[in-house]
Amino acid sequence: MVRALASGLASTGAVPSDDECLYAWVSDHLGVRIPRRPCCPEHRAPFEAFADAYFARAPIAAWVASRGFGGKSLLLATLALTEATTLGAEVRVLGGSADQSENVVRYTDGMVDLPTFPAGLLAGHDALGTGRHRSGLTKTRVRLANGGTMLAVAASTRAVRGPHPSRLRIDEADELSLVIFDAALGQTMAKGGVPAQTVISSTHHYPDGTMTEVLRRASERGWPVYQWCYRCTMRTPENPTGWLDPNEVDRKRLEVPASMWAAECDLQEPTPESRAFMPDAVDAMFRADIGVFRGAPGEYIEIEEPVEGARYSTGADWAKEQDWTVIVTIRTDMVPAGVVAYERIARLPWPTMVERFDRRVERYGGMAFFDATGIGNVVADLLTVSAMGKVLVGRDWQGDMTRYISAVESGRVIAPRIEHMHGEHRFATVEDVFGSGHLPDSVCATALAWIGAISRVGVTWL
Repeated sequence: MVRALASGLASTGAVPSDDECLYAWVSDHLGVRIPRRPCCPEHRAPFEAFADAYFARAPIAAWVASRGFGGKSLLLATLALTEATTLGAEVRVLGGSADQSENVVRYTDGMVDLPTFPAGLLAGHDALGTGRHRSGLTKTRVRLANGGTMLAVAASTRAVRGPHPSRLRIDEADELSLVIFDAALGQTMAKGGVPAQTVISSTHHYPDGTMTEVLRRASERGWPVYQWCYRCTMRTPENPTGWLDPNEVDRKRLEVPASMWAAECDLQEPTPESRAFMPDAVDAMFRADIGVFRGAPGEYIEIEEPVEGARYSTGADWAKEQDWTVIVTIRTDMVPAGVVAYERIARLPWPTMVERFDRRVERYGGMAFFDATGIGNVVADLLTVSAMGKVLVGRDWQGDMTRYISAVESGRVIAPRIEHMHGEHRFATVEDVFGSGHLPDSVCATALAWIGAISRVGVTWL
């Protein structure tokens, strides 16, 4: 629950209670107009990311935006100052370097100098007007009389393990080491009625850097990911709240290499040799026109009811310790083959997990394969349907995985845009699939379903 304003803020009205009030408060008091509409189908409006973070609609969120053109640092500074001012929140700003952290705080200088800013909240404010009201400001800190603070912290494990703020704002996360990032991530705590919330913001620079790991975790743990590019912040007749001059975009495009522009401005992911699937092929496989789903734990997704005469294949990867049980069904008599049902569930007693698999196979019929690594007899004794166990080691399994990867990269299998499933395919590494890494659950389940699809007698096109 957001707590009431300090008395010094009374003249500005109540704490913003919804998105419209929040937008008006930021525009009126800080002079910042945040773009409110996405200009690309796969992106989200910057203000949507801003509002969801302010109201803590998810405990952790990731922002991915164009380098220089996305306005990430300005947006984080505006968010942090709004939270400190209206909520009395303790906000910590962590950048990829100490300079980057301080740069975010410096963005607030012009905001607090505006006549519309509630200057009475600045610690040490000169109420008689005999001097400037900046004693609550330094290059690393904004301190308010209502207890709100905005503090830039150095990029070190010692610095980030200090006080426990209610809000953590990370800028250019891809420049942070994963050790420092992980040390900072667990520090937030709800205080004074302000719920804990973390924003992880960055351009995605490095193919196997911290932001790649952030996006992997976002897929696995259900963190929302907000992406926007320069088109979403560029000022046009259709986007009047955009701040970016189109001429600046044209100039910059001529200055940087095409590969850098693609990755850092158009938000095309840097492609590493270590990735098991080509990212473009994964994006082509998961189609928003079929449907968009989170793939959250316990969410059963069914795109198509069983069709008489159609052929199906189902695969299951079982939860072991910290993993998830994932059950995927593919329709195999169409070109390309398509995922028609998907479910991810947490670890449950073996009879319960196997029963979910039984019900799916009974519903769709056809071939069925399951992960039998180490537990084949346990599952076999519980099954009530005809299904085959597959041990996920050795040359046979490597061959099966190679055939599945080939199918994805040649466009022979499609699926709805299931965010968890999409992320696991996108960020699976060669080590995960063929080495000692962790094979993502949905990749395993879909590959097992694919084995069933290509094992039918007479199949030639798959």
